[in-house]
Amino acid sequence: MAMIPPATASEFLTRNGWDGAAILPLAGDASFRRYFRVRHDTHGDAVLMDAPPAHEDVRPFIAIAEHLDENGLRAPRILARDLEEGLLLLEDFGNDRVGPVLAQGKADERATYRAAIDALIELHKAPLPREIAPYSEEALTREIALFADWYAPATQLPPFDPDTYYGAWQRAWPGVLERTKASPVLTLRDYHADNLMILNEGGLGLLDFQDALAGHPAYDLVSLLQDARRDVSLELEREMLDYFMDRSKIDDRDTFEADYQLLGAQRNVKILGIFTRLWKRDGKPHYLDLQPRVWGLVERNFAHGATKPVADWFAAHVPAEKRATFWEQPR
Repeated sequence: MAMIPPATASEFLTRNGWDGAAILPLAGDASFRRYFRVRHDTHGDAVLMDAPPAHEDVRPFIAIAEHLDENGLRAPRILARDLEEGLLLLEDFGNDRVGPVLAQGKADERATYRAAIDALIELHKAPLPREIAPYSEEALTREIALFADWYAPATQLPPFDPDTYYGAWQRAWPGVLERTKASPVLTLRDYHADNLMILNEGGLGLLDFQDALAGHPAYDLVSLLQDARRDVSLELEREMLDYFMDRSKIDDRDTFEADYQLLGAQRNVKILGIFTRLWKRDGKPHYLDLQPRVWGLVERNFAHGATKPVADWFAAHVPAEKRATFWEQPR
């Protein structure tokens, strides 16, 4: 992705009092959004989000950021906005993303994950935003379709009847859908170490929440503890899952863990499809290096009885050589 500021960036900054600021490349992500660090002699640093309106809509980001801020959670404050151009000027949280900080041994892993879970529990205590869409069966089905639409052809899976694939999921998730509908919480949907920032003021800052829905409390937890981008040991996952259930006062732990593993299977199978699409459609092959880890997470999910209909379908239709080992070979 070319990290060249959009042509309208300088005028946008000037119009909002940041004239003369330097615009430096910061990051691109798995979407069409790009981020630049803006440096100004008077105002200091900020982050410019470039979200091309043809592909992205910044309004959900604004709505969720303001909701989080109103409820005591740390999202980047919005300093300026231009909806027509898809430009936002955001508070700069610095450089200390949790993933790289932990990889460099600069923070205690256990304490950091506890802090992430504490933030998640506070998120679940907050009221749902107005007009938030539900994490419905239709939404879950659209996501698992990514496996059938992208992963299957890319790996040349043996032909299968799509109805059997979707039918396996439909047999697995009535219970989790019922419990989601009964007690929904704000679900950020990409809550993991690379979207959490260690702030100078203390605590964690939240990023990448524009796709939030009203979902199950286990979803963001499994996103954190079954991370496609970094290894989380089984021991740490177990400890943090127990910590969450203790702090959240979960009474029926067996049911919660069953939902956790089923939603983990759904999320991880979705990610297999997304990473394949990023390779095939968007020209981002580096995501394929993460596929073996994601397959390890899928296999972990499939070991739980809650996922049996889906695990049985995968056993019948996805040969071992089309799983993790496929991505470990030259492509």
